[in-house]
Amino acid sequence: MDQLTWWRGAVIYQIYPRSMLDTNGDGVGDLQGIIKKLDYIASLNVDAIWVSPFFTSPMNDFGYDISDYRDIDPMFGNMADFDELIAKAHSLDIKVVIDQVLSHTSDQHQWFIESRQDRTNKKQDWYVWAEPKEDGTAPNNWLAIFGGCAWEWEPRRQQYYLHNFLTSQPDLNFHNPQVRTAVLANVKFWLDKGVDGFRLDAITFCFHDDLLRDNPAKPKDKRQGRGFSEDNPYAYQYHYFNNTRPETVSFIEELRALINHYPGAVTLGEVSSEDSLATMAEYTQGNDRLHMAYSFELLTNDYSASYIRETVEALEGRIGDGWPCWAIGNHDVQRVASRWGQGRASTDMIKMLNALLCSLRGSVCSYQGEELGLTEAKIDFEQLQDPFGIAFWPMFKGRDGCRTPMPWSNQMLNAGFSDGLPWLPVAKEHYSLAVESQELNKDSILNRYRAFLAWRKQHPVLIDGDIRFIDTPEPTLCFIRSDDNICYLVCFNLGEVEQSVLLPSVEVELEFIDHGLVTGNINNGVLTLPPYGSFYAKLGKKN
Repeated sequence: MDQLTWWRGAVIYQIYPRSMLDTNGDGVGDLQGIIKKLDYIASLNVDAIWVSPFFTSPMNDFGYDISDYRDIDPMFGNMADFDELIAKAHSLDIKVVIDQVLSHTSDQHQWFIESRQDRTNKKQDWYVWAEPKEDGTAPNNWLAIFGGCAWEWEPRRQQYYLHNFLTSQPDLNFHNPQVRTAVLANVKFWLDKGVDGFRLDAITFCFHDDLLRDNPAKPKDKRQGRGFSEDNPYAYQYHYFNNTRPETVSFIEELRALINHYPGAVTLGEVSSEDSLATMAEYTQGNDRLHMAYSFELLTNDYSASYIRETVEALEGRIGDGWPCWAIGNHDVQRVASRWGQGRASTDMIKMLNALLCSLRGSVCSYQGEELGLTEAKIDFEQLQDPFGIAFWPMFKGRDGCRTPMPWSNQMLNAGFSDGLPWLPVAKEHYSLAVESQELNKDSILNRYRAFLAWRKQHPVLIDGDIRFIDTPEPTLCFIRSDDNICYLVCFNLGEVEQSVLLPSVEVELEFIDHGLVTGNINNGVLTLPPYGSFYAKLGKKN
């Protein structure tokens, strides 16, 4: 793989450090735990790891509230541990991507501690401060994702500050060039440490409307999406003025100019906007913006061949020379085995979904545990850690169910995750899915995941070829991946009943059966796909 374009079509394995492996018995995963599991991760045949935040933080939002961008929180280890992680990952030919949370800090960050003191200090305008209305209420109607008003009163300044997330996560004022310079200096610090790139959390939230205009109301029939529904008033607005402002593109270009001094380093943006596919296209087009971006379009409850096709085609129609990254699971949404499985997920379904994800045009983020087929853990209210879930219980039960510890052994205490009391309980139903058990079964989800990714590496057209969909009935999804020299037909049955599909114009030269999946067959132009079956074939001519 070209070291400058390694990211195109790469499979990036997301690590949630708190839940990977605890090596010191405090119940929380740590950097040494990641280091100990890098050989396992390498065995998956992924190309890179994305490590969720490990920076110094009060952990109100589990590391996405940073109080020191240039240090390691003691619960995870120290800088020597991080240096060791980088060195070992690189020795295994694994790239290291880390989170950068640029739009906001913790209220414990020294920048904010100084800024909130008065209106005359050197950082008085490093955050978004605004006067109250005449009646003392908040400057406008903006809402926070985690509930309630997006403005918090600061009595020392007699002003409100903006927080798009928790009140303890004040938003930086990106209209201030000093802020942008300081943020980029923090990014450079980690580039100089040897990281291979950044996953940019909440990148669409960097800028706010400097006129502080009210967001317009959203009609009731438009309030679904990205996990928001009518139990969260955030869904009641179009977030035109506190999200995805036009100035963001200029900052992305400043960021890319810095990144370009580090050949091979990459940027992956998390996109959340009113039209996320359009934003993904805008943020990744050309050679001076993000290398790639992902959104929540495949992280919703929508599960059908038509929905997946419409989503991918809508992006392909807009993205031009931009590059997508696809994910069907992460640390913010219900496990895909539960979200799309709806209680009916079989091992064949999970194998098929992992293969489908890795067969789309674009790069891939694969969340830890997806290679095991982990389901959403059931968490009682008394066990909840996530402030989002605590605020919206019981309508929304938070994100803890997808963040529980990795099960390594079906025999050991806490499934081999920790000798202490885990920060979240190990799900009882995960013991049977533990790595130790699946290692012994050639046909397990884990071993088929490994085998498929190894097979994928042998077929470059699946990594960076074009994509074109073929009309087939629900629940089948068929498309062609192609480059100038070769065409592959790729088909999936997303349902639990065998399907027969007429493909009379397809000329199959070679059917692949060595990918390790439940496969179909084609005869006289009729493709037969078993439940959750897959079909890969080389076509005789470009179709």
